[in-house]
Amino acid sequence: MALIRRAGPLSALAAALLLTVAACTPEGGGGAEPSGSASAQAGRLRLPADLPSGLLAGLPRSWDELRRWKFSDWDNWASKHVFQNPVVRDLWDPDRMEKAAPQQPAPPAAPPPPGDNGTEPDPAPVQAVAVERPYTRYPASGKVFSNAPGGGIGQCSATVVADPAHPGKSNLVWTAAHCVHQGKGGDWFKNIIFVPAYNSSGAASGGRKAKPAEVAPLGQWWADKVITSPLWPAEGGHSGDAANQYDFAVLRVHNPDDPAKSLEETIGTAVPVWFDAPRDQLKISAWGYPAVKPFNGQELDRCDGGRPTRLSFDAARPPMLTIGCTMTAGASGGGWFAAMPDGRLALVSNTSIGTLAHTTLSGPYLEGVARQALAYISQK
Repeated sequence: MALIRRAGPLSALAAALLLTVAACTPEGGGGAEPSGSASAQAGRLRLPADLPSGLLAGLPRSWDELRRWKFSDWDNWASKHVFQNPVVRDLWDPDRMEKAAPQQPAPPAAPPPPGDNGTEPDPAPVQAVAVERPYTRYPASGKVFSNAPGGGIGQCSATVVADPAHPGKSNLVWTAAHCVHQGKGGDWFKNIIFVPAYNSSGAASGGRKAKPAEVAPLGQWWADKVITSPLWPAEGGHSGDAANQYDFAVLRVHNPDDPAKSLEETIGTAVPVWFDAPRDQLKISAWGYPAVKPFNGQELDRCDGGRPTRLSFDAARPPMLTIGCTMTAGASGGGWFAAMPDGRLALVSNTSIGTLAHTTLSGPYLEGVARQALAYISQK
Protein backbone atom coordinates (compact mmCIF):
# COMPACT_ATOMS: atom_id res chain seq x y z
CA MET A 1 0.00 0.00 0.00
CA ALA A 2 1.50 3.32 -1.02
CA LEU A 3 4.89 1.61 -1.04
CA ILE A 4 6.15 3.30 -4.15
CA ARG A 5 7.82 6.15 -2.28
CA ARG A 6 9.25 4.04 0.52
CA ALA A 7 12.97 3.42 0.67
CA GLY A 8 14.52 0.06 1.48
CA PRO A 9 15.01 -3.34 -0.17
CA LEU A 10 12.20 -5.24 -1.81
CA SER A 11 12.07 -7.59 1.17
CA ALA A 12 10.79 -4.69 3.24
CA LEU A 13 7.73 -4.55 1.00
CA ALA A 14 6.70 -8.04 2.04
CA ALA A 15 5.98 -6.86 5.57
CA ALA A 16 3.30 -4.53 4.27
CA LEU A 17 1.78 -6.54 1.45
CA LEU A 18 -1.71 -5.56 0.47
CA LEU A 19 -4.53 -7.31 2.23
CA THR A 20 -6.80 -7.35 -0.67
CA VAL A 21 -9.43 -7.75 -2.41
CA ALA A 22 -10.68 -7.78 0.10
CA ALA A 23 -11.39 -8.76 2.43
CA CYS A 24 -14.26 -10.85 1.63
CA THR A 25 -13.75 -13.69 -0.76
CA PRO A 26 -15.89 -16.54 0.59
CA GLU A 27 -14.15 -19.16 2.68
CA GLY A 28 -13.39 -22.18 0.50
CA GLY A 29 -14.54 -19.87 -2.20
CA GLY A 30 -13.35 -21.13 -5.55
CA GLY A 31 -12.40 -17.60 -6.52
CA ALA A 32 -10.35 -16.52 -9.50
CA GLU A 33 -6.60 -16.90 -9.35
CA PRO A 34 -4.61 -13.74 -8.72
CA SER A 35 -4.33 -11.74 -11.89
CA GLY A 36 -1.19 -10.05 -13.10
CA SER A 37 -0.70 -6.32 -13.13
CA ALA A 38 -3.71 -4.78 -14.79
CA SER A 39 -2.22 -1.40 -15.62
CA ALA A 40 -3.21 0.41 -18.78
CA GLN A 41 -1.00 2.32 -21.16
CA ALA A 42 -2.08 5.66 -22.56
CA GLY A 43 -5.55 5.08 -21.19
CA ARG A 44 -5.97 1.78 -23.05
CA LEU A 45 -7.43 -1.29 -21.44
CA ARG A 46 -4.86 -4.04 -20.90
CA LEU A 47 -6.90 -7.16 -21.68
CA PRO A 48 -5.41 -10.47 -20.53
CA ALA A 49 -4.58 -12.78 -23.41
CA ASP A 50 -6.39 -15.69 -21.79
CA LEU A 51 -9.61 -13.78 -21.12
CA PRO A 52 -12.70 -15.81 -22.16
CA SER A 53 -14.22 -14.28 -25.27
CA GLY A 54 -17.58 -13.88 -23.58
CA LEU A 55 -16.17 -11.35 -21.14
CA LEU A 56 -15.06 -9.13 -24.00
CA ALA A 57 -18.63 -8.64 -25.21
CA GLY A 58 -19.55 -4.97 -25.01
CA LEU A 59 -16.32 -4.04 -23.21
CA PRO A 60 -14.96 -0.56 -24.01
CA ARG A 61 -11.54 -0.35 -25.63
CA SER A 62 -10.37 2.64 -23.57
CA TRP A 63 -11.28 4.42 -20.36
CA ASP A 64 -12.03 7.59 -22.26
CA GLU A 65 -14.65 5.58 -24.12
CA LEU A 66 -16.03 4.10 -20.89
CA ARG A 67 -16.42 7.54 -19.35
CA ARG A 68 -18.58 8.51 -22.34
CA TRP A 69 -20.88 5.50 -22.08
CA LYS A 70 -24.62 6.13 -22.21
CA PHE A 71 -27.42 4.05 -20.73
CA SER A 72 -27.61 1.95 -23.88
CA ASP A 73 -23.89 1.09 -23.63
CA TRP A 74 -24.25 -0.03 -20.01
CA ASP A 75 -27.36 -2.00 -20.94
CA ASN A 76 -25.54 -3.71 -23.80
CA TRP A 77 -22.65 -4.72 -21.54
CA ALA A 78 -24.90 -5.80 -18.66
CA SER A 79 -27.06 -7.93 -20.97
CA LYS A 80 -23.98 -10.03 -21.75
CA HIS A 81 -22.92 -10.35 -18.10
CA VAL A 82 -26.19 -11.28 -16.46
CA PHE A 83 -26.26 -11.70 -12.69
CA GLN A 84 -28.15 -14.87 -11.73
CA ASN A 85 -29.12 -15.04 -8.08
CA PRO A 86 -31.62 -17.73 -7.09
CA VAL A 87 -31.72 -16.99 -3.36
CA VAL A 88 -32.72 -20.02 -1.29
CA ARG A 89 -35.31 -19.10 1.33
CA ASP A 90 -34.20 -19.67 4.94
CA LEU A 91 -30.64 -20.40 3.77
CA TRP A 92 -29.13 -17.60 5.83
CA ASP A 93 -29.76 -18.44 9.46
CA PRO A 94 -27.64 -16.95 12.28
CA ASP A 95 -25.31 -19.96 12.45
CA ARG A 96 -24.55 -19.81 8.73
CA MET A 97 -23.98 -16.07 8.88
CA GLU A 98 -21.60 -16.47 11.80
CA LYS A 99 -19.58 -19.08 9.89
CA ALA A 100 -19.20 -16.91 6.79
CA ALA A 101 -15.55 -15.96 7.19
CA PRO A 102 -13.37 -13.99 4.79
CA GLN A 103 -10.50 -15.81 3.15
CA GLN A 104 -6.97 -14.52 3.65
CA PRO A 105 -5.92 -13.07 0.29
CA ALA A 106 -2.86 -13.70 -1.81
CA PRO A 107 -0.12 -11.05 -1.89
CA PRO A 108 -0.35 -8.40 -4.59
CA ALA A 109 0.80 -9.24 -8.08
CA ALA A 110 3.22 -6.30 -7.85
CA PRO A 111 3.68 -3.08 -5.87
CA PRO A 112 2.61 0.16 -7.56
CA PRO A 113 4.97 0.84 -10.48
CA PRO A 114 7.82 3.29 -9.88
CA GLY A 115 7.52 6.83 -11.07
CA ASP A 116 5.16 9.73 -10.58
CA ASN A 117 1.82 7.93 -10.78
CA GLY A 118 0.04 9.84 -8.04
CA THR A 119 0.84 7.57 -5.09
CA GLU A 120 1.55 9.33 -1.78
CA PRO A 121 3.07 8.07 1.49
CA ASP A 122 0.78 6.08 3.77
CA PRO A 123 -1.02 7.96 6.54
CA ALA A 124 -0.45 6.96 10.14
CA PRO A 125 -2.56 4.06 11.48
CA VAL A 126 -5.88 4.96 13.09
CA GLN A 127 -7.36 2.61 15.67
CA ALA A 128 -10.80 1.23 14.81
CA VAL A 129 -13.42 1.91 17.48
CA ALA A 130 -16.70 0.16 18.20
CA VAL A 131 -19.90 1.83 16.99
CA GLU A 132 -22.39 2.35 19.79
CA ARG A 133 -25.37 0.00 19.88
CA PRO A 134 -28.10 -0.42 18.86
CA TYR A 135 -27.02 -0.36 15.21
CA THR A 136 -30.59 0.38 14.17
CA ARG A 137 -29.57 3.97 14.94
CA TYR A 138 -27.32 3.69 11.86
CA PRO A 139 -29.36 1.31 9.68
CA ALA A 140 -27.71 2.26 6.40
CA SER A 141 -24.71 0.12 7.38
CA GLY A 142 -24.96 -3.67 7.24
CA LYS A 143 -23.51 -6.91 5.95
CA VAL A 144 -23.59 -8.78 2.64
CA PHE A 145 -23.56 -12.60 2.65
CA SER A 146 -22.98 -14.79 -0.40
CA ASN A 147 -22.18 -18.23 -1.78
CA ALA A 148 -19.22 -18.67 -4.13
CA PRO A 149 -20.03 -20.52 -7.38
CA GLY A 150 -17.60 -23.29 -6.46
CA GLY A 151 -18.79 -23.56 -2.87
CA GLY A 152 -18.01 -21.71 0.33
CA ILE A 153 -19.69 -18.81 2.08
CA GLY A 154 -18.50 -15.26 2.56
CA GLN A 155 -19.26 -11.95 4.13
CA CYS A 156 -18.65 -8.28 3.38
CA SER A 157 -19.89 -4.91 4.58
CA ALA A 158 -22.20 -2.57 2.66
CA THR A 159 -24.26 0.64 2.74
CA VAL A 160 -27.80 1.62 1.69
CA VAL A 161 -27.50 4.49 -0.82
CA ALA A 162 -30.03 6.92 -2.22
CA ASP A 163 -31.65 6.07 -5.55
CA PRO A 164 -31.59 9.11 -7.85
CA ALA A 165 -34.57 7.84 -9.86
CA HIS A 166 -36.67 6.85 -6.83
CA PRO A 167 -36.12 9.40 -4.06
CA GLY A 168 -37.31 8.19 -0.69
CA LYS A 169 -37.80 4.65 -1.97
CA SER A 170 -34.31 3.30 -2.57
CA ASN A 171 -33.61 -0.42 -2.85
CA LEU A 172 -29.92 0.13 -3.66
CA VAL A 173 -26.92 -1.11 -1.68
CA TRP A 174 -23.29 -0.10 -2.29
CA THR A 175 -20.40 -2.50 -1.71
CA ALA A 176 -17.14 -3.66 -3.33
CA ALA A 177 -17.10 -5.47 -6.68
CA HIS A 178 -15.01 -8.30 -5.23
CA CYS A 179 -17.85 -8.93 -2.75
CA VAL A 180 -20.20 -9.97 -5.57
CA HIS A 181 -18.00 -11.25 -8.43
CA GLN A 182 -14.88 -13.43 -8.47
CA GLY A 183 -13.15 -11.28 -11.07
CA LYS A 184 -11.12 -12.42 -14.07
CA GLY A 185 -12.20 -15.86 -15.27
CA GLY A 186 -14.78 -16.14 -12.48
CA ASP A 187 -18.49 -15.69 -12.02
CA TRP A 188 -21.05 -13.91 -9.88
CA PHE A 189 -21.53 -15.08 -6.31
CA LYS A 190 -24.92 -16.63 -5.50
CA ASN A 191 -27.58 -16.26 -2.82
CA ILE A 192 -26.49 -12.67 -2.13
CA ILE A 193 -28.39 -10.98 0.67
CA PHE A 194 -28.02 -7.71 2.55
CA VAL A 195 -28.72 -7.46 6.28
CA PRO A 196 -29.04 -3.84 7.49
CA ALA A 197 -27.97 -3.18 11.10
CA TYR A 198 -26.67 -6.74 11.45
CA ASN A 199 -26.52 -7.90 15.09
CA SER A 200 -27.82 -4.53 16.22
CA SER A 201 -28.49 -5.56 19.83
CA GLY A 202 -25.40 -7.75 20.23
CA ALA A 203 -27.49 -10.89 20.64
CA ALA A 204 -25.02 -12.88 18.51
CA SER A 205 -21.90 -11.49 20.18
CA GLY A 206 -19.67 -13.43 22.50
CA GLY A 207 -20.49 -16.77 20.87
CA ARG A 208 -24.14 -16.59 21.91
CA LYS A 209 -26.86 -18.23 19.84
CA ALA A 210 -29.25 -15.68 18.41
CA LYS A 211 -32.61 -15.81 16.69
CA PRO A 212 -32.95 -14.73 13.03
CA ALA A 213 -34.87 -11.58 14.00
CA GLU A 214 -32.08 -10.64 16.40
CA VAL A 215 -29.28 -10.72 13.83
CA ALA A 216 -31.51 -9.27 11.07
CA PRO A 217 -33.79 -6.83 12.94
CA LEU A 218 -34.70 -5.03 9.71
CA GLY A 219 -35.05 -8.15 7.57
CA GLN A 220 -33.04 -9.97 4.92
CA TRP A 221 -32.91 -8.24 1.55
CA TRP A 222 -32.27 -10.39 -1.52
CA ALA A 223 -30.19 -9.07 -4.41
CA ASP A 224 -32.00 -9.38 -7.75
CA LYS A 225 -29.70 -7.20 -9.88
CA VAL A 226 -26.05 -6.19 -9.51
CA ILE A 227 -23.80 -3.90 -11.52
CA THR A 228 -20.03 -3.50 -11.23
CA SER A 229 -17.52 -1.51 -13.20
CA PRO A 230 -17.00 -3.39 -16.51
CA LEU A 231 -13.31 -3.91 -15.77
CA TRP A 232 -13.83 -6.02 -12.66
CA PRO A 233 -14.99 -9.21 -14.45
CA ALA A 234 -12.17 -8.65 -16.96
CA GLU A 235 -9.30 -7.82 -14.61
CA GLY A 236 -10.25 -8.37 -10.99
CA GLY A 237 -8.69 -11.01 -8.77
CA HIS A 238 -7.26 -11.69 -5.33
CA SER A 239 -4.34 -9.26 -5.63
CA GLY A 240 -4.40 -5.53 -5.13
CA ASP A 241 -3.74 -3.85 -8.47
CA ALA A 242 -5.24 -1.43 -10.99
CA ALA A 243 -8.57 -3.30 -11.03
CA ASN A 244 -9.14 -2.16 -7.45
CA GLN A 245 -9.18 1.43 -8.62
CA TYR A 246 -12.69 0.57 -9.88
CA ASP A 247 -13.62 -1.93 -7.14
CA PHE A 248 -17.25 -0.96 -6.49
CA ALA A 249 -20.67 -2.53 -7.04
CA VAL A 250 -24.33 -1.60 -6.61
CA LEU A 251 -27.01 -4.12 -5.68
CA ARG A 252 -30.75 -3.76 -6.19
CA VAL A 253 -32.53 -5.68 -3.44
CA HIS A 254 -36.02 -6.59 -2.26
CA ASN A 255 -37.58 -8.12 0.83
CA PRO A 256 -39.49 -11.27 -0.17
CA ASP A 257 -41.62 -10.97 2.98
CA ASP A 258 -42.75 -7.41 2.21
CA PRO A 259 -42.16 -6.68 -1.50
CA ALA A 260 -44.36 -3.58 -1.50
CA LYS A 261 -42.09 -1.62 0.84
CA SER A 262 -38.69 -0.32 -0.20
CA LEU A 263 -35.50 -0.75 1.80
CA GLU A 264 -35.26 2.98 2.45
CA GLU A 265 -38.86 3.12 3.66
CA THR A 266 -38.21 0.17 5.96
CA ILE A 267 -35.02 1.42 7.61
CA GLY A 268 -35.79 5.14 7.36
CA THR A 269 -32.68 6.34 5.56
CA ALA A 270 -30.40 6.09 2.52
CA VAL A 271 -27.03 7.80 2.10
CA PRO A 272 -26.39 10.04 -0.92
CA VAL A 273 -23.31 9.23 -3.02
CA TRP A 274 -20.91 12.14 -3.52
CA PHE A 275 -19.19 11.72 -6.87
CA ASP A 276 -16.07 13.70 -7.78
CA ALA A 277 -15.72 14.81 -4.17
CA PRO A 278 -12.78 17.24 -3.63
CA ARG A 279 -10.05 15.06 -2.14
CA ASP A 280 -8.34 17.84 -0.21
CA GLN A 281 -11.59 18.74 1.59
CA LEU A 282 -12.56 15.23 2.74
CA LYS A 283 -12.42 14.01 6.32
CA ILE A 284 -13.32 10.35 5.98
CA SER A 285 -14.85 7.90 8.44
CA ALA A 286 -14.85 4.26 7.24
CA TRP A 287 -17.42 1.81 8.67
CA GLY A 288 -17.57 -1.96 8.47
CA TYR A 289 -17.73 -5.35 10.14
CA PRO A 290 -14.09 -6.60 10.31
CA ALA A 291 -13.96 -10.37 10.83
CA VAL A 292 -10.28 -11.32 11.26
CA LYS A 293 -8.61 -11.13 14.69
CA PRO A 294 -8.71 -9.12 16.81
CA PHE A 295 -12.21 -8.64 15.38
CA ASN A 296 -14.89 -11.31 14.98
CA GLY A 297 -17.37 -10.04 12.38
CA GLN A 298 -20.16 -9.55 14.89
CA GLU A 299 -19.46 -5.90 15.72
CA LEU A 300 -19.77 -2.73 13.66
CA ASP A 301 -16.61 -0.63 13.83
CA ARG A 302 -15.38 2.60 12.34
CA CYS A 303 -12.11 4.42 11.66
CA ASP A 304 -12.12 8.21 11.65
CA GLY A 305 -9.25 8.37 9.20
CA GLY A 306 -9.39 12.06 8.34
CA ARG A 307 -7.92 13.42 5.12
CA PRO A 308 -7.02 10.69 2.59
CA THR A 309 -3.79 10.20 0.69
CA ARG A 310 -3.51 8.67 -2.79
CA LEU A 311 -2.67 5.18 -4.03
CA SER A 312 -2.33 4.45 -7.74
CA PHE A 313 -1.38 1.32 -9.66
CA ASP A 314 -2.27 2.92 -13.02
CA ALA A 315 -1.95 6.65 -13.63
CA ALA A 316 -4.64 6.47 -16.33
CA ARG A 317 -7.25 5.69 -13.67
CA PRO A 318 -8.34 7.79 -10.68
CA PRO A 319 -5.99 7.23 -7.71
CA MET A 320 -7.57 5.39 -4.79
CA LEU A 321 -8.25 7.08 -1.45
CA THR A 322 -6.14 5.78 1.45
CA ILE A 323 -6.75 6.33 5.16
CA GLY A 324 -5.16 5.02 8.32
CA CYS A 325 -7.28 2.21 9.77
CA THR A 326 -6.74 -1.02 11.71
CA MET A 327 -9.87 -2.83 10.47
CA THR A 328 -9.30 -6.26 8.93
CA ALA A 329 -10.87 -8.55 6.32
CA GLY A 330 -14.66 -8.49 6.42
CA ALA A 331 -14.73 -4.69 6.39
CA SER A 332 -14.51 -4.85 2.59
CA GLY A 333 -17.33 -3.03 0.85
CA GLY A 334 -18.05 -0.96 3.93
CA GLY A 335 -18.96 2.68 3.38
CA TRP A 336 -16.60 5.63 3.58
CA PHE A 337 -18.43 8.77 4.68
CA ALA A 338 -17.66 12.49 4.56
CA ALA A 339 -19.66 15.65 5.16
CA MET A 340 -20.83 17.53 2.08
CA PRO A 341 -20.86 21.35 2.03
CA ASP A 342 -24.49 21.33 3.19
CA GLY A 343 -23.57 19.24 6.22
CA ARG A 344 -25.14 15.96 5.09
CA LEU A 345 -23.05 12.80 5.33
CA ALA A 346 -22.42 11.18 1.97
CA LEU A 347 -20.73 8.02 0.73
CA VAL A 348 -17.44 8.82 -1.03
CA SER A 349 -15.87 5.35 -1.34
CA ASN A 350 -15.88 1.78 -0.04
CA THR A 351 -13.19 -0.42 1.48
CA SER A 352 -11.32 -2.30 -1.24
CA ILE A 353 -7.78 -3.19 -0.06
CA GLY A 354 -5.59 -2.77 2.99
CA THR A 355 -2.25 -3.88 4.39
CA LEU A 356 -1.39 -7.17 6.06
CA ALA A 357 -0.09 -5.08 8.94
CA HIS A 358 -3.62 -3.61 9.28
CA THR A 359 -2.40 -0.03 9.18
CA THR A 360 -4.29 1.45 6.21
CA LEU A 361 -7.31 0.87 3.99
CA SER A 362 -7.80 2.05 0.41
CA GLY A 363 -10.98 2.53 -1.60
CA PRO A 364 -11.84 3.62 -5.15
CA TYR A 365 -12.33 7.28 -5.95
CA LEU A 366 -15.91 7.58 -7.18
CA GLU A 367 -16.14 9.67 -10.35
CA GLY A 368 -17.99 9.49 -13.67
CA VAL A 369 -17.87 5.72 -14.19
CA ALA A 370 -19.28 5.05 -10.72
CA ARG A 371 -21.94 7.69 -11.30
CA GLN A 372 -22.96 5.97 -14.54
CA ALA A 373 -23.18 2.58 -12.83
CA LEU A 374 -25.50 3.95 -10.16
CA ALA A 375 -27.61 5.77 -12.75
CA TYR A 376 -27.92 2.61 -14.83
CA ILE A 377 -29.15 0.34 -12.06
CA SER A 378 -31.39 3.12 -10.77
CA GLN A 379 -33.11 3.51 -14.14
CA LYS A 380 -33.11 -0.13 -15.21
